[in-house]
Amino acid sequence: MRQLISNGNPMEEIVGFSRAVRVGPYISVGGTAPVDAQGKTVGVGDVFAQTTQCFEIIKAALEQAGSGLQDIVRTRVILTDIDNWKEAIEARKKYCVDARPVDTIMAINRFVNPEWLVEIEVDAVVPDDA
Repeated sequence: MRQLISNGNPMEEIVGFSRAVRVGPYISVGGTAPVDAQGKTVGVGDVFAQTTQCFEIIKAALEQAGSGLQDIVRTRVILTDIDNWKEAIEARKKYCVDARPVDTIMAINRFVNPEWLVEIEVDAVVPDDA
């Protein structure tokens, strides 16, 4: 069974993507940008605030898929400036300290919106007993 998770972003329909997809116990949450419900960038210039917003969106998507932060097995922190990794990881830590997932931190040139300093991707696995 394939469950598509949406958070109402109009780009989901235009581009043809889902915020997250659950297939059996596996959940993938795609590149999550630091935006609010109206699509406006949260925390312009603030990596910690942007990372926090990304994880709040991720948390909601996981819960919508019948999961939670405790089921995260991998995170990918994608930054426009690798020198901002400490601020991003400080924000990530408060969401991942219990699950202790594997992590990748990488830098790219830029995102679609130049205000975005970070995007986050996660994978989660729901245990059989859940």
